Amino acid sequence: MKRTLTLITTLCLLLSLLAIGASAQKNHTIVTVTIAVKGELVATQISVPVEDIDGDGVFTINDALYCAHEQVYEGGANAGYSSYTSEYGLSMSKLWGDESGAFGYYLNNASCMSLADPVKDGDYVTAFVYANSDWSDVYTYFDISAKTLELGQEITLTLMAAGYDENWNPI
Repeated sequence: MKRTLTLITTLCLLLSLLAIGASAQKNHTIVTVTIAVKGELVATQISVPVEDIDGDGVFTINDALYCAHEQVYEGGANAGYSSYTSEYGLSMSKLWGDESGAFGYYLNNASCMSLADPVKDGDYVTAFVYANSDWSDVYTYFDISAKTLELGQEITLTLMAAGYDENWNPI
């Protein structure tokens, strides 16, 4: 009887530890953030531990930009970054202290649907304030032929560009 009680107690303890471990959620993800304001790089490829700042259970571009401002903007996110929800979804109202509304952002060199797009470990977020009042800036990046590099290895870089035509269609 004593053995059975010990066995049951041990089993209950193990099951409770498994339940606690299964319910534990990772409290951050790491992304790389670059921010430019009117053609000037103000934060270049900084590694940002992203927390779920709005408590929605998802790490998003909004969370990444908020955390980046907390990490490197003088005065933190309260001074340099803000977003709001409108009929178009989650939108940016301030980036690096600029409130012009002329903002763009990319995730892994691809255009995003909204600031609510999810991010994961290893992602790259690039956000910027357009330099031209007509929003005619072109987002550029290098596409690299190799995913891993060895010392002395030859690589091919292709300069890529993304922008919009006169009817705001992505090109």
